Amino acid sequence: MRTLCLTLAYDGTAYCGWQWQANGLSIQQVVEEALHALIGEKVRITAAGRTDAGVHAVGQLASFHTASTIPVEGVRGGLVTKLPADIVVRDVVEMPFGFNARFDAVRKRYRYVIHTSRAAWPWLRHYVWWHRGALDETAMQAATDVLLGKHDFRCFESQWPNKHSSVRTVYAARWWRCGDWAPWQSPDSPPTEHSAPSNRTSQPFLCFDIVADGFLYNMVRAIVGTMVHVGRGKWTAEDVRRILATGDRSHAGDTAPPQGLYLMDVETQLDPARIAARVERWRRHRPPTPSAETA
Repeated sequence: MRTLCLTLAYDGTAYCGWQWQANGLSIQQVVEEALHALIGEKVRITAAGRTDAGVHAVGQLASFHTASTIPVEGVRGGLVTKLPADIVVRDVVEMPFGFNARFDAVRKRYRYVIHTSRAAWPWLRHYVWWHRGALDETAMQAATDVLLGKHDFRCFESQWPNKHSSVRTVYAARWWRCGDWAPWQSPDSPPTEHSAPSNRTSQPFLCFDIVADGFLYNMVRAIVGTMVHVGRGKWTAEDVRRILATGDRSHAGDTAPPQGLYLMDVETQLDPARIAARVERWRRHRPPTPSAETA
């Protein structure tokens, strides 16, 4: 048996999320069916992050066990022909048997993109949260700094409790702006060789990057929804500190819509002892193979 790990990028617009659902098509279902068609095995893949409906990924990791001997590049190339255009396998690597993309992940980075503009761009409706009016990213950054470190983040978790513990460590969180001329945007005047670069206030995309050892259900979207209240001038960093201390979801801001959220990348750590213990548990609970006498 081997353990392979896929790096996936996908547009989550058409899917009910990562995980299998009875009422819709999931990314997990599509990838597992593509693997079945390619390697001839029914496999169950485990993702580092179970993204919600409408959420996208740039660097999702997903691992699975297989008896297939197809080389990793053959798996990657073969999946290109089996998957729809909105799911792409960026890479396939072989990992130590027993590796698990979820349990061996130590850091994940998410990005949320807000389009601050007087008018929405219809081409971006599935990929950003359009917000009419200005947002003060300096105030938002000051409030976000309150979240750095190890805290109980249950005030940003939907339907608490969803995990054994809502304590997480946030290593980094940053707001930043970007904005380039796009083909669908009508500039006031055609760009010239000597056009002056746009200043920060004219850059319409406000992005939020956050890195943590793990995330609760809807945690990033709840943080973004809270920080938008700060950006509008309704709350301050001290208000966010108070909200965090209450541990009450009803005190925080709304959950931001899913289409602006991206799972950017996942950092894993190989612990041979932990993987060996996992393999031993798997072998202990694996159904016995029928012998020739009982077959």
